[in-house]
Amino acid sequence: MDFSYQHAQSQRVLRQRNLLGIAALVLAGAVALLLLISATRSREIVLQPVLGSPVTVSSSGVSREYLELVTRDTAVLTLNRSPGSLDYWMKSVLAIVSPRAQGTIKADLLKIVNEQRNSSMSQFFTLEGMEIDAKHLQSTVTGKLSTVVGQKIVSSEPRTFIYDWEYSGMSLKLVGFSMAQPKGRLGGSL
Repeated sequence: MDFSYQHAQSQRVLRQRNLLGIAALVLAGAVALLLLISATRSREIVLQPVLGSPVTVSSSGVSREYLELVTRDTAVLTLNRSPGSLDYWMKSVLAIVSPRAQGTIKADLLKIVNEQRNSSMSQFFTLEGMEIDAKHLQSTVTGKLSTVVGQKIVSSEPRTFIYDWEYSGMSLKLVGFSMAQPKGRLGGSL
């Protein structure tokens, strides 16, 4: 009788172990499936509205509206400067630059800072138009670039500037900036 009782007990423990193993495999499969779904699913962040409608950023790409807002602010930041704000200006521009473009853009900014540091020359840009290409992550702004020496405007000329962007990890970063010439796009400094 002890033998049959022990045999029944071991069969019951064996069934419990097998059921526990099957349950563990099913749960591990469910966790793996959920991890796969969450890794491949588009992510989206809702940003505070700036123009009266919510702006979102998605892992699937940059919306035209978001690129337009960032371009507008970047154009104001990069094209408006005075000798008193050069350090802040350079730090702010470098904060939006992609790590892979930091060296090149910083070298261009340092040239401007060294030229303008002890002068009375300021520059401001009046934005008149903008073209956005969200697919190729490029934006073009047009407007009047004015140069002021002392208190006198010495030049005010129409200019077009091109901003190149990269989108990686839900982050939009500046990778290039140039002034367009009438005959096409040529490199220019800030």
